[in-house]
Amino acid sequence: MAYEVEAPKYVRLAQTIQQRIEDGTYPPGTRVPSENQLVQSFGMSRPTVVRALELLKRDGWLESRQGYGTIVRGRPAGVEQKDRRGSEALARDESRAAGRLVEVGRVSVPARVASALGLPKRAKVLMRRFLVEEDGEPVELVSSYFPAGLADGTELESADPLSGGTRAHIEARKKVRFDHVTERVSARLPEHEEAELLELPEGVPVLSVLVIACDASGQALQVSDVLLPADRQELEDTYRLS
Repeated sequence: MAYEVEAPKYVRLAQTIQQRIEDGTYPPGTRVPSENQLVQSFGMSRPTVVRALELLKRDGWLESRQGYGTIVRGRPAGVEQKDRRGSEALARDESRAAGRLVEVGRVSVPARVASALGLPKRAKVLMRRFLVEEDGEPVELVSSYFPAGLADGTELESADPLSGGTRAHIEARKKVRFDHVTERVSARLPEHEEAELLELPEGVPVLSVLVIACDASGQALQVSDVLLPADRQELEDTYRLS
């Protein structure tokens, strides 16, 4: 049985600060509240606040400047690339992509996917799970879910890599048309099997891009959960020694 695991406190705090940067509450070039202010505002311990700030510095949202404190850098360019990875799940040609198809079958719909597909809990859906690799290292895990009725009469249940991408295959076989995509980005702890496939140490969170692809009426045709290891998102920074 799979359980939904809430992200650690420091990850949730980092998400909140990130959201405030994106909505303009903390504009680029300004200082974020001090550690003491964040402790008081969010009711979290100092170690939790420090860890959240370090995570945001590592990922390029914040930087420390001697004599000024912690400064907002803004939205890192790398985040745009992460967001694009979601829509790539619809067009990925499994037969040509670097990586391997690790699982295909009917499963009980995960809670985070059920509402997006408009299905009741424990409903059966078809899942295709593909592990993206670079130089033999796992870098992305894509679990795509399809309503059981939509999968009937297609090759989505085939254990062989699918050519041309799932979107093109579904549109050709089922005479439906994908119209728009919604992406929900969050952080969470991976399930045991996810952590094993991504070769993650215990306790390392993943960035989840939940890609919801719908037709013009808003009916979800495919939901893909794209997982990126948080410990492998690299950023480079250069600074002058004082």
